[in-house]
Amino acid sequence: MSGETKPGPLAMAAAEEVLQHIYGDDLHGCTVSMESIGAIIESALRRRSADDAVLLELYEKLVEAVQLLSTPPKKESVTEADELRTLLGERLDTIRDLIARTIRTTDRFKAERKAAGNGNEVQ
Repeated sequence: MSGETKPGPLAMAAAEEVLQHIYGDDLHGCTVSMESIGAIIESALRRRSADDAVLLELYEKLVEAVQLLSTPPKKESVTEADELRTLLGERLDTIRDLIARTIRTTDRFKAERKAAGNGNEVQ
């Protein structure tokens, strides 16, 4: 574990549960440290957390874009019905494109998690 950060409380609790499951509550016969197992679990948690952060950032950007696109134009900027119809059509097309790209991106995340075989696919 040299050079690595110490496992957090969640990783240590999981490590303890794993070792208790293997060796029993008293951990009799256990030759590995809880910290070494915790470090492995912490590493996995950090990878997942990084993926989740990317998805959260994508979601935040999507919401911000949809909010901007769904804000009505100022009255003085659009004076004709055809102009308004064109503007709203373009905005709706952009929203649909953003949603489609977001779906493709999240589908890639789902596929990567499924391919990794970790059983924790994004729902």
